[in-house]
Amino acid sequence: MTTLVFGHKSPDTDSTGSPIIWAWYLNDVQGTPAAPALLGEPNTEALFMLERWNLDKPQIIEGVAADAPVVIVDTNNPAELPADINAADIRGIIDHHKLVGGLETKGPIDIRIEPLACTATIMYKMIGKDMAQMPTAIKGAMLTCILSDTLEFRSPTTTQEDKAIAHALAEDLGIEIADYAAEMFAAKSDVSAFSDAELLRMDSKEYGVGDTKFRVSVLETTAPATVLDRKDSLINTMTTVAAEDGVDQVLLFVVDILNEEATLLVPNDLVKTLAEKSFGATVSGDTVVLPGIMSRKKQIIPNLKV
Repeated sequence: MTTLVFGHKSPDTDSTGSPIIWAWYLNDVQGTPAAPALLGEPNTEALFMLERWNLDKPQIIEGVAADAPVVIVDTNNPAELPADINAADIRGIIDHHKLVGGLETKGPIDIRIEPLACTATIMYKMIGKDMAQMPTAIKGAMLTCILSDTLEFRSPTTTQEDKAIAHALAEDLGIEIADYAAEMFAAKSDVSAFSDAELLRMDSKEYGVGDTKFRVSVLETTAPATVLDRKDSLINTMTTVAAEDGVDQVLLFVVDILNEEATLLVPNDLVKTLAEKSFGATVSGDTVVLPGIMSRKKQIIPNLKV
C-alpha cells in the first residue's frame, strides 16, 4: 500500500512542503511507495512555493482508511489530524512541536521530534548524505519551509541549525535569501481572495486555557493594514466561527513580519483580560499592539491566561 504523508489541518507552508519532501525520500531513497497529502487547502505562501518550484499540489484528504499506512509530519496533536487517525497504521512522526499525546500506533514506530523552527530542518538532518540525490524542486520546497517557519530568521523559534541549513540550501540553489523571502512574504500577505471566516481559520490551532477553549489564529504579513482594514467584519465573524468550531473564542494575532510585532484584535472583555494578563498589555480599544510577539508556539500559546 502507498504510505500517505501529511501534516496538520489548515496547512501552512511547512505542512505543505514537508509531506512532499518526505514522500520523495520514502519513494526515491527508501523504496517505499508514498504520496504527499493535505488536510485542506494550502495558504497563499504554500501555493506560491508549489508554483515557484513547479510542484504538483498534493491530494486533499478528509480522512484515512483503517490500517492505511501513514507518516505524520509537522504535528503530533490528534486535534489537528483526521478524526479517524488512530484507526490508521501510523508508521512515523516527524515534528518540531511539543508532545501532546493521544495518538495510538499498531506497533513501535520511528518518532523524531526536535526543538527546531521547522520540520524540514529535521528532515534535512535525517536525509543526510542522500541530500545529494534530492531534485532541485524538492530542495526549493525545503528552503521555502525553513524561511517561512523562521520568518526569515526573525522568529524566536529560529536556531542556528535552521539558519545554517537554509544558507546551505540557498547557496546550492543559487538563491539570495532576502530576495526570495520577500517574494514569499508578498504572496503570504495577499489575502484578498479569502473570506473573513477563511482568514480566521487559515493558520490556526485549538488550545484550551482551563475551561476556556480558544482557536488561536495567526496571520503573518508584510502588509498588516490589508488585514486590519477588515477589523470590524473579522470581529463580527469571530462569533460565527467560534460557534461552528466548538470553541469559546477566536483569537486573531496579525503578525507584522518587518516590524516584528503582533496586533491582537480585542472584540470583548474576555480578550481584553487575556491580553492584559498574558502580555502585560494596556488595552484601550478593539486592537492592541504587542511588540516583539512573533511566534504562536513560543510566545503566544505558552503565555495565555484568562
